Amino acid sequence: MPSSVVAHMIYKPETQTLRIVYVSGMVYDYSPVPESVYQEMKAAFSKGTFLNEKIKGRYPYKKVN
Repeated sequence: MPSSVVAHMIYKPETQTLRIVYVSGMVYDYSPVPESVYQEMKAAFSKGTFLNEKIKGRYPYKKVN
């Protein structure tokens, strides 16, 4: 099911960076995110809910231009 919040995500295991591209076009990198958390997000029914409950506020982030 397509997410109404997350357009797509990219994970870089070498830096444990999870890049989230939002439907709005904004891009954020969250790091360090364990690969297991990324795998859980990939499997989650609602990517937006998972993002809000398990990523935001738990991992440092930076906005990507």
